[in-house]
This record gives sequence, C-alpha cells and structure tokens, in this order.
Amino acid sequence: MAVSEQSVLKDGLGRELHDLRISVTDRCNFRCVYCMPKEHFGPGYKFLAKKELLSFEEIERLVRLFAGIGVRKIRITGGEPLVRKELEKLIERIVLVDGIDDISLTTNASLITPRRAQSLRSAGLGRINVSLDALDDETFKAVNDVGVSVQKVLDGIDAAADAGFESIKVNMVVKKGLNDHCVLPMARYFHDTPRILRFIEFMDVGNTNRWDDSAVMTSAEIAEVIHAEMPIEPIEPNYQGEVAKRWRYLDGGGEIGIISSVSQPFCGDCSRARLSVVGKLYTCLFAADGYDLMSPIRAGESDDQLLERITGRWRSRRDRYSETRTVESVLRPKVEMSHIGG
Repeated sequence: MAVSEQSVLKDGLGRELHDLRISVTDRCNFRCVYCMPKEHFGPGYKFLAKKELLSFEEIERLVRLFAGIGVRKIRITGGEPLVRKELEKLIERIVLVDGIDDISLTTNASLITPRRAQSLRSAGLGRINVSLDALDDETFKAVNDVGVSVQKVLDGIDAAADAGFESIKVNMVVKKGLNDHCVLPMARYFHDTPRILRFIEFMDVGNTNRWDDSAVMTSAEIAEVIHAEMPIEPIEPNYQGEVAKRWRYLDGGGEIGIISSVSQPFCGDCSRARLSVVGKLYTCLFAADGYDLMSPIRAGESDDQLLERITGRWRSRRDRYSETRTVESVLRPKVEMSHIGG
C-alpha cells in the first residue's frame, strides 16, 4: 500500500501526516521533575500490566497501516523505551515495513551499554535522541531525582557512537530556577563535537509537572546567552515541519537547535501523530484524550476498517494548542508525557 500524490492525507488545516511517535512503555527508571515527578509516580504508583500494552505484532500492524497513508518516520518513545523487554525485536519488525525510511529512539541513555548499543544498531535502529538536562551531577540528580550521574548518560552516548550511530542528538529541557544556569556549560561541552545539542522550552505537557510560564526560558533568551560567548546565526531547516530552529556557530563549531513550542509555536507545520502504549492515537502532544485503536484491533477489525478510523481521525484534526494556549487551556486535563513520549 503506497500513498499517491492524488490521495495525500491532510488534516482539517491542510497538514500532512509524515511522522509517527510510538510509546512502548509507561515505565521509566528516572523520575524527572518535568515528566514523572515522584509525588505522582512514587512507589505506590500502579503501572500498566503487560496485557494492557500494545504487543509488538499490534504495533507492527499499525505501522504498516500508517506507512500506507504517508508516514515515513518512526520514533520509539516511552516512558523510557529501553525498559521494554526485547525492544530490538520490534525494531527488526519496523525495519521491514515498506515505506518507513527512518527509525529513531528517544532515551535517557542510562541503560545503553556497549552490548545494548550494538544490538540496537544491528536491529536496524537509525538514530538516537538522548535526554540530558545538565552536566553537573548536583543539578542532573535534582532533575532525574533517582541519583543517576551525568557520567552514566555520557557513557551511554559514547557506547552508541562506538556502535556506529552517526546521528546522536542531545535534548535539554530548560526550566528557569532548575537548570537554566546549565545552558552555557552544555553548549560549551558539545561545541565542536559530532553531537547536535537541542534546547527545549519547558512545556505544559500533562498536569503533574506544575508548569508555569514564569519558568519558561524562551528560545530568544537561550540563543542570547549562547551568542554572547559563542556567536551563532540562524540557518535554514532541513525539511518543512522540523521542530527545532537551527543555529550554527560562526566559528565552524557545529550547530544547535532550539525547540520553542511555547514562545514561537510551530503548529502550522506539525506532521506528527502519537500512538500511546495502550493503543490510543493522539494528534497533539497536549491532547486531553486519544482515539482508541487497541479495542478494534482486539475485536478483530480488518485493516480496511482500522485504516478508515485512522484516516478519519487525521482528516478531522484541527489541533493547534500552542498557538491558542490560554490560562484556561493550561489547566485543562492533558495526557501525561510518560504515556506518549515527547
């Protein structure tokens, strides 16, 4: 099944569907304060049982359907996706899906050993995005809240590089009063390296991270801090809909990206859908609820019936939360980051 020029799937605002982000687990070995704070995800928190998760077979089936209507890029997320057992088997399945030409993984990298990095590479994983929010242990441990050191993550990045991953991006969520003092040290560390560092404005995803706009260090502020010491200039995006605005160092020391969902929304080019670990389809990161695909799958619906559900959902999509964010909308219930990834 292949999408034709005449049958390109578009939503209610004319946006095409090219990217699918798939959460494979609601569990994580970190308790980052902006994602899974301990007061909500503590020892008594009840995580999903295995039977409640989409199986690898079910995920593969859905990927095939999405590929048939224009999806070309798959990103595997969580929770922390590497806590899902035998994840490599899923990657091997997705690699074989006709039309999918890019498979990436978002991870905190603390579980990437040299052996695991090689197994992921051998399975066909193409790219890795690593979450790292500080370079000093005091701040980093305050963010992850489980005592994991920065070196553990850096070792994971090195293991991935040694295994042959050429594209390893490092993502830093910046929150004022928590780690905004780390912006420049992070920029210095990854300057003139093969790693592309991307700064992400603190976003109001979910309802448990106590988001407040006063805690947002804007993209303009981030760029200003870096430019003052290491001059940068904006460059053209790699493709339409790229979420990070690209900047390059004037001294040739590489590039950085800044994702500004709060201060400079990019809803107009959004080509992403998200599939939660329980099989719900979300057409916006800030959605309150998703569209159930697991139930019809397990009820025995055909591919054509499932495809009708998916295309109907996308065609009716008019999400543009970041462009219309208000005090009231911030307080509305939203799906947690740990259920649909970033």
